[in-house]
Amino acid sequence: MTSRHQHFTRRALLGHSARGLGSVALASLLARNSALGARGAITALHHPPKAKRVIWLYMAGGMSHLETWDPKPKLAEMHGKPMPESFTKGQQIAQLQGAKLNCFAPQHAFKKWGKSGLEFSEIWPQLGKLAADDMCVIRGMHTDAINHDPAHTLMNTGSMIPGRPSAGSWLLYGLGAETESLPGFVVMVSTGRFGQAQPIAARQWHSGFLESKFQGVEFRSKGDPVLYLSNPAGVTAGRQRDVVDAVNKLNRLENEAVDDPEIATRIQQYELAFRMQTSAPELLDFGKEPKSVLDLYGTSKVDGSFAGNCLLARRLAERGVRFIQLYHRDWDHHGAVKDHSAGTAAEVDRGAAALLADLRQRDMLKDTLVVCGTEFGRTPMAQGNGRDHHLAGFSIWLAGGGIKGGMSYGATDEFGYNAVENKVHVNDLHATLLHLLGIDHLKLTYRFQGRDFRLTDVAGQVVKSVIA
Repeated sequence: MTSRHQHFTRRALLGHSARGLGSVALASLLARNSALGARGAITALHHPPKAKRVIWLYMAGGMSHLETWDPKPKLAEMHGKPMPESFTKGQQIAQLQGAKLNCFAPQHAFKKWGKSGLEFSEIWPQLGKLAADDMCVIRGMHTDAINHDPAHTLMNTGSMIPGRPSAGSWLLYGLGAETESLPGFVVMVSTGRFGQAQPIAARQWHSGFLESKFQGVEFRSKGDPVLYLSNPAGVTAGRQRDVVDAVNKLNRLENEAVDDPEIATRIQQYELAFRMQTSAPELLDFGKEPKSVLDLYGTSKVDGSFAGNCLLARRLAERGVRFIQLYHRDWDHHGAVKDHSAGTAAEVDRGAAALLADLRQRDMLKDTLVVCGTEFGRTPMAQGNGRDHHLAGFSIWLAGGGIKGGMSYGATDEFGYNAVENKVHVNDLHATLLHLLGIDHLKLTYRFQGRDFRLTDVAGQVVKSVIA
């Protein structure tokens, strides 16, 4: 008899002769899973944390660093002239491969903001007025992917290979959740009116080979935040409780037979969904927010805008959600980069600035790490009146959660082509993110198919110079 048959024989015997023992075993399994969900796989942090949670403002489409965060006067001087071949010869270029490569000047003026004098584009007036002294702009970012989908995958999972867990899933696996009535990892998507709306696949917030309870949950902007959250007409909370109990009883019977961790996850998710029927309506009701806060964000309800999602992100953070990711799908500017970058920035600027100011006034910014970034940058060379994809140098910014504010770190060359000073790879960004949360990125691992995996794959260095 095979070991598999022996396994089922023992289970069947338990089920028929000692059903109570099987129930006790299942209860123990669920308790362990529940404890892991709340506590996380890391029972003791590797060092004192500076942040408790992350809000990631993901600018999907490839934000041009040259119109936003990285001033390049030399590129402006060279406008219309051939790009020096020493920069581009033999280099990977996306759609401009084989085309005539002429320099294209930054399309917006830059100015110094705040007491720190941090320099970035004038298209960010609200961030400039409200948050410049909180921000650390990393100007030496670089990545390995030159097309959107693999670049998104690398930025989200630390690898271009699909199927790895997302950063939010790793964090939830490692630290657990601080809430039992909401998901520990929430995703929201907004779409603007400029450029090309960048497709975003749900696998960007998937749990990969980790248990499915660690994947991100997308909140929708209209109707129920999660599909089928509301009861059908005529179904009371009591009747819904009966349905959940009955379904979970069947799941427990199945689990006694096959001992599948995903069944325990399914039971927990049914319970979470039931609790969300009470917690979600209160979460989504902005009615108790002071008028000053609503005026700050420029919204009074959940409306699907980036600003509305930023206010909802703050409310989620207050309620213990560990990782919140806001995608804005409007930064793919192959043409009309001047008008489109200004238009898209206007869609984002107020909400992002309000979020930082709101967190600060609630004394939450000190332990909330805010990341604002994109999957790659844009070429210094013209693509008509736009810019092509670019992997060798781009910018992101960080704020709160132990980050030094009012500064820039790293640099690209005088054309904005290559990261040349204090270069930061995507894996380094992830290592730093985990470090700020008290995690040694080398120690947060999961064994799968005979190998220990981690968010930073086989690389990653903590960028200590940006940490306060």
